[in-house]
Amino acid sequence: MVAANEGQTGLEASALWPRVQQWATELGFSQIGVADIDLGSAETGLQDWLAAGFNGSMHYMSRHGMTRARPAELVNGTLRVLTARMDYLPRTEPSDGPQPGAADGDWQAIEWQRLRSPEQATVSIYARGRDYHKVLRQRLQTLADRIAQAVGPFGHRVFTDSAPVLEVELATHSGLGWRGKHTLTLHREAGSMFFLGEIYLDLPLPLTEGLDAHCGSCTACIDVCPTQAIVAPYRLDARRCISYLTIEHDGAIPEEFRAAMGNRIYGCDDCQLACPWNKYAQRSTLPDFDVRAPLGDATLLELWRWSEADFLRHTEGSAIRRIGHARWQRNLAVAMGNALRSDAAVDIHAALRGALAEARDGASELLREHIDWALAQQLEAVSAAHPAPATPAR
Repeated sequence: MVAANEGQTGLEASALWPRVQQWATELGFSQIGVADIDLGSAETGLQDWLAAGFNGSMHYMSRHGMTRARPAELVNGTLRVLTARMDYLPRTEPSDGPQPGAADGDWQAIEWQRLRSPEQATVSIYARGRDYHKVLRQRLQTLADRIAQAVGPFGHRVFTDSAPVLEVELATHSGLGWRGKHTLTLHREAGSMFFLGEIYLDLPLPLTEGLDAHCGSCTACIDVCPTQAIVAPYRLDARRCISYLTIEHDGAIPEEFRAAMGNRIYGCDDCQLACPWNKYAQRSTLPDFDVRAPLGDATLLELWRWSEADFLRHTEGSAIRRIGHARWQRNLAVAMGNALRSDAAVDIHAALRGALAEARDGASELLREHIDWALAQQLEAVSAAHPAPATPAR
């Protein structure tokens, strides 16, 4: 934490807050709030979740223990946590013109159609533009710098999904939304299509009030999950989640989940697409989250043909780059296998089979196993559609 200057009082916290809100708006944040550092009520749930092994191979989540629920232990001297949300729904779809302001629901229809097109590659919406870690971190630091200009040096540290921070808990405590049954933050005027970021600080800013939950009896997110990863309301088993499997998991994807992945090659948005509140999702005002051409409407074959150098070039500045080319190909192989099970055109099937077979001999052991699985899918689909006649009883 940057050292605080005890001798400089600057503006009173209550007078400072309206200015901070204005600066945040100028920097592209949709809303900011201030949370207290008492997150003790979240500790039992966190302990139970970790004890159940729902974090999978994300061992860093258990390594930090209860530090996530104790901001002052993570950053000494923390008095408040400034929370921020930033909309990321792209300003435009790949095939249409500018759509400023609130989304009208068409974006959801476009995404569902993409998922129904087996030869297309589906990348989670948040990852189609610039790496959000970089965008939010830079803008949060700029916000902290502006505060320092007004009050003098103060203790602070900026976070964006990069440390043991209970982001959703802090967001709900500070009025940025409520926790949905899919475990993401929801807001009545913005749905869930936004990123969260925080500034831990030693300024006694006025607290902002939390919001009541408005999920009611709705279970749309639970019902739609392809792998039933939402095992109970507000409880996610990451080991079953397609986002975890395609991004965090570095080994073989369990066969029981491969068919359910469909054409999703990086992340999954289904629980957000199904959520009624996302009809109010707001489009981003920033060009950073505009869809990068290769990621918006590419086919599986186009992405499969990328060499590692191509992958690194196309994903420069993208969150996708961190999974590496090997996981990228693993995910694509599964999606291509699912396309071979589909009723896609004969020429598409032939091209997919050819591309997979051509890559098999030079593939790693891990990738070869996924290629073999993929190539077997068309045979399984044919067998299922045309079962062998039963042998007459003698």
